[in-house]
Amino acid sequence: MIAYRNWIVLGIFLVGFGASVVYEGREGANMWTADASEVRALFDFEDGAAPWPSIDDVVMGGVSRSEMALDGGTAVFRGRLSLENNGGFASVRSRPKAWDLAGFEGLVLRVRGDGRTYGFRLRTSRSFDGVSYQASFESPEESWQDIRLPFDGFEPVFRGRRVPGYPTLEPAEIQTFGLILADKNPGSFRLEIDHISAYRNPVPDDVETSGSASRRGPGPAQRRTS
Repeated sequence: MIAYRNWIVLGIFLVGFGASVVYEGREGANMWTADASEVRALFDFEDGAAPWPSIDDVVMGGVSRSEMALDGGTAVFRGRLSLENNGGFASVRSRPKAWDLAGFEGLVLRVRGDGRTYGFRLRTSRSFDGVSYQASFESPEESWQDIRLPFDGFEPVFRGRRVPGYPTLEPAEIQTFGLILADKNPGSFRLEIDHISAYRNPVPDDVETSGSASRRGPGPAQRRTS
């Protein structure tokens, strides 16, 4: 098995009034070099990071189970989805914090999964329940890929249903980040997350748009598949 290196920040170089940041992803990944004002690392799940707590359908009588585990700088959202007792969702959510992402265009998630469709959720309130904003993405199998989630693609939802007429997402007010699986397909699941960053435009040219999310696929001879 190919040993993957943890995602690390290689360096920050200050030049005049600007700065550039170089990120190194897993072995074989494309290098993304951008102005520091355009990319902001949010989660890298290195040693000392706290896993996000689970919020599963047990809160309403279901029996789905999930957890976020940390494994060598990678977060793993895993568990088993069940439709029993009118359940059908498993999720994790970060602890509240004022992130102040005003001026940023969206998020980039570096993930590897099981081919299932996950939801990424943002909340602008510290309350446990209420409206959240969600964008969906299909998780890539086997290979690591970067998924771009523009903020303007997030839709307000409440308990799995869209909320027409609700205010659009304000990035400056984001308090929590979360992952949810509710694809009505019972069984085990696993999604690995290497890191999460916020970006401003422009974004890398090799990002392909697909619905509200987009995916950066393998570059020529630059990504490994196992």
